[in-house]
Parts: sequence; structure tokens; C-alpha cells
Amino acid sequence: MQAKITYAGTASRSFAEGSDLLKQLADLAVPAKQVERVTRRIGAERVSERDAAVAAFVALPLVEKFGVPAGVTAPALAVVMPDGGRLQIRDEVNKEATKPPQPAVPDAHAVAAVATGPPQPAGMVSAEAEAGPVTPEAQEWEEEDVASCRSGHWREDKIGLLLTMDSDVSEVDPCPHIPASFVDPLRIPKLVRELKKNAKAGADGVSETEEPEAAAAALAEANYEPPTVAQRQVVASRKTWPLFAPLLAQAAWALGFQGAERKAFVGDGSKNNWALHRRYFGSFVAILDFIHALSYVFAAAMAGRRFTAGWAVYQQWIEWVWQGRVAEVIAALEVRQAELGLPQEGDATTSPRCVVDKTLTYLRNQQDKMNYAEYRRQGLPITSSHVESVVKQINQRVKGTEKFWSEPGSEAVLQLRADYLSDGEPLEDFWQRRQAAATGQRRYRRVG
Repeated sequence: MQAKITYAGTASRSFAEGSDLLKQLADLAVPAKQVERVTRRIGAERVSERDAAVAAFVALPLVEKFGVPAGVTAPALAVVMPDGGRLQIRDEVNKEATKPPQPAVPDAHAVAAVATGPPQPAGMVSAEAEAGPVTPEAQEWEEEDVASCRSGHWREDKIGLLLTMDSDVSEVDPCPHIPASFVDPLRIPKLVRELKKNAKAGADGVSETEEPEAAAAALAEANYEPPTVAQRQVVASRKTWPLFAPLLAQAAWALGFQGAERKAFVGDGSKNNWALHRRYFGSFVAILDFIHALSYVFAAAMAGRRFTAGWAVYQQWIEWVWQGRVAEVIAALEVRQAELGLPQEGDATTSPRCVVDKTLTYLRNQQDKMNYAEYRRQGLPITSSHVESVVKQINQRVKGTEKFWSEPGSEAVLQLRADYLSDGEPLEDFWQRRQAAATGQRRYRRVG
């Protein structure tokens, strides 16, 4: 019964919808409030179990953290994609909270319980006590300033996608010329507008962009087969970035990602993404999401130009970017900056000078992650469309103008939703462990 209720509370868009599904599909009359209580309780157990596994990982010697666990076969191609979503937090218990949660971390007894079943909440210590004083390493992360946040209750959740992928390595770039969809004068302006709308919505949680579908469609129309997904695991949390980082690293380690033949880390230009890469995934090829690069290049090409002239410049620049010739785009932007001049005090952020300067800075900072021709030759992904799609699926459950979460409730549901979206039936495995810990016997698991 608990499994059915938890599934309904996780897979549906709301607890009320979960209650209705139980009635219609299983003839179970379970009030929405009970669906919420059961889902939150089981989610909290999964969070405790997950945090115990992370604590055990953190305690490993450094060499083992970057190795492959015993009994695990490393994949041929391992890909890590981080991103973030939005949800509304309203903690009635602690209205003075001014920062994202610092969930409890299991102590040594909880760590030892990982092998036998879900750890109990007793013996937990605060993450602040576990983390100790702020260090220079901790300062490399950017956390949202909740105290000065203008977005009301909207807060960031962190999402990581771990993909085992299949692809071929080529002797040359299998797609040297940019797909027609990326130089479509009707499609690209619309895509860029949606990206800008989504970036602005980051503070107040407005609707998502169609970026995942646009990127996938553009690549599908080209004579090019990007890597395909063999298996995926989703990680989601409201933890701060310094605590989310080892959470994602532990999940990747458990899958043997550090020992993969080919490894890629794909993200947008967020400082936190690349701090995460440096700390735990430094041996992975760093790749800037091509769609985000495209949006910057388009904006700079159009800045101060009529559409016809700007479009011609965009076509040339984005072809260079596609081919990994970013240095040529930077050189052209430097010429354009000399023509317009540097930003002046009082310039609007949308002024041509500011747009060109911002793009120039962005490309200079990300240039080492934009060798797209080589990435395609190695059979690596060049867009983060897979994780963008997962963000939308998680948002379907937790995001909405009428949805408000407490910190513990959001963490519980984010964990269950991540399990639901992952391959390999992690929730079924959890129920097996839970029953074994309670009775000493494993649940019968039907095959076929």
C-alpha cells in the first residue's frame, strides 16, 4: 500500500492528483493529505539513505573517490550534466531562514547502516558542524542571496543528470557544417527570445523554454547522429552547491563514471557548474552547451545592426563556433567593440556596447570548452538538452504558482521524483532494502 501511495504522490503533478489516480486506477480511497504524509515520510527515508551513502563516499581516501567501486563495470562513455530548476519555499516553522537548506548529514553510525537498510534519524549532526568554517574552496560557489531576493518564495533546486551513452569515435568531424536549423531565420530568433525569457524567469519561476526540443530537432535534421542514451540517473536536491557537489559525485562514482573510457561534462556558463567540474570531474572533457553559446553569438551579431545585416554576421560567426573556430569570433568581436566603444556609465544592459562586451567576455571565459568539432569527432554530446528536459519533468511535479513547499518536504519529493525519472528502478530497490531491514527477508520481486 505504501509503495502505491508513494508512487502516486511522486508520479502525479500534485498530491490531490495522486489521490485521484489511486481511486480511479486502484480503487483505493486515499485522501490527498494522507498521500502527502506517506510520500514525505518515505521521501525522508530515501534522503537519509542517500546522505549516508554520500557521507561514506566523502570518508573514502582520495584515490578511491576517483576510482571505480569493486564489482562495478565502468561505461564506455559517461556524461555528467548539471542544471537548476525553480520551486517555491515557505517554511512556516522557520520564517527567519535566509539561505538554502543545510540538510543533516548522518554520523558514523548512519554510515555503517547503509549496507543493512535505511538509517534512522537519531545521531544526526548539522551540515554546518560537519562542514566546519568557510574555506577558500567554499567561496568558489555562488549561492542565491535569499535575504535580498526579489522573487518572493522562488528558490533554486539543483539537478544533475548522469548518462551512460553510446556513440562512435570518428577520424574526422562527422558533421563539419552547421545544421540548417541553427541558421533558420524564423526559428533562431524565437529560440533566443525563449532563452532570454527563461533566464529572466530564473528569479521568479516563469515558464520554461523549448530549448530541449529545439536542440534535439536541429541535430535530428542534420546528417549527424549524436550520442544516444543507454541509461540515466537523476539527482535532485535543495542542498547548497558545496553539499550538492559530493552528492552528485557519489552517484557518479557508484556508477563507475570515473573509470569510463570517454568522459564528458556538459553545462551552461554558470560559475557553479565549472566549480563542480573542477572539484569532482576534472578528468571529464568540459563542454559548454552549444545552445547557450549560440544565444550569446546571436545577440552580439544583432547588436546595433538591422536584421538583414546582423543575420549575415550571425551566420558566419555561428558557423565558426560550430567548427570550433571560436578565436575567429573573438577577433571579429574585438573589431566590433572597437567600432562601438566600451560600455559607458549609464548604458542600458541591452545597449549594443554592453551586449558586445558581455558576449566577448563570455566567449573568452568559455573558449576552452567550445572545441565542438573535436567533441563530435570523439562522439561526445555538445548540448545539455537531456538535462534541460529532466528539469522540466521535475518542475512538473514541484513547480507552480500555487505550490509551496517546506524545506524537508521539498527535499523528500525532489529525491523521489529523481528516483522516478531514473532508469534501473531505484525505488523498487529501496523497497527491497527497506523490507529486508525490517523483517530480515527480501520482498518477492516479480520478473517479466
